[in-house]
Amino acid sequence: MMPLLDVRHLAKQFSRTRGLFGAGSVLRAVDDVSFTIEEGETFGLVGETGSGKTTTGRCVLRLIEPTSGEVRFRGEDVLRASRRRMRELRRQMQIVFQDPYSSLNPRMRVRAIVEEPLIIHRLGGRVERRARVDELFGLVGLDPALADRYPHQFSGGQRQRVGLARALALNPSFIVADEPVSALDVSIQAQVINLLQDLQQQLGLSYLFISHDLRLVRHICTRVAVMYFGRIVEMGETGSLFASPQHPYTRALLSAIPVADPDARTPRLVIEPAGIDSTRPLREIADGHWAAV
Repeated sequence: MMPLLDVRHLAKQFSRTRGLFGAGSVLRAVDDVSFTIEEGETFGLVGETGSGKTTTGRCVLRLIEPTSGEVRFRGEDVLRASRRRMRELRRQMQIVFQDPYSSLNPRMRVRAIVEEPLIIHRLGGRVERRARVDELFGLVGLDPALADRYPHQFSGGQRQRVGLARALALNPSFIVADEPVSALDVSIQAQVINLLQDLQQQLGLSYLFISHDLRLVRHICTRVAVMYFGRIVEMGETGSLFASPQHPYTRALLSAIPVADPDARTPRLVIEPAGIDSTRPLREIADGHWAAV
């Protein structure tokens, strides 16, 4: 069965210059990344800041143009799509950004923010669009009576719900959730995560869930890929990866997860980047569990 999303050998390089006459260098932000996402799945992409996970998510949607590779959505090569076709595909592929404080235009009322995708794609008349915005507000747990307020009049959790309503406006089937709760209080995080799961069940959504919080990933994701310096170093079903991590970087990440018991002393693993062979390819070490070891 064809996966919903098939990413093959994705790469993104950035050129850097040093001063006016300095020699340039190349930063490999994403380096030969491959994975698939099935219909209705939540696929986790984890790693520390700078590992390339956010760049990967944006390359998948062509918010950043990849240097090379393939991204197939329901069998269609997204990277070869024309500008017109890409506009059509964006109705199926949306993103929820990390920071609810900067991802919403402070000069627009939230009704206009959520309605904007409908206007851009010329969906419905004014009355139909207003009804759709009210429906979306109810879907994400917001009172439609609040739709005429400005973003600064909402809490962080409410703003993220507005961002989610905007992403859902076009009835997408796939959403890139880029650190969607990292800027929120812990109590609010749980509410937003529960909302994401409820919407997935209700609307049949598939997620690429990008995060550095392994506890969240363990709770919400079906499969997980661990990124390190632009490459996937381990990938597999969530239970298998957490129970039996194979790559030194994965083990170091898992050792950093806080535990509730103050008397439980778990040793924190520290890795030396120089000791990791970044060119080593993934190999299958168990059924569906891959690691670059």
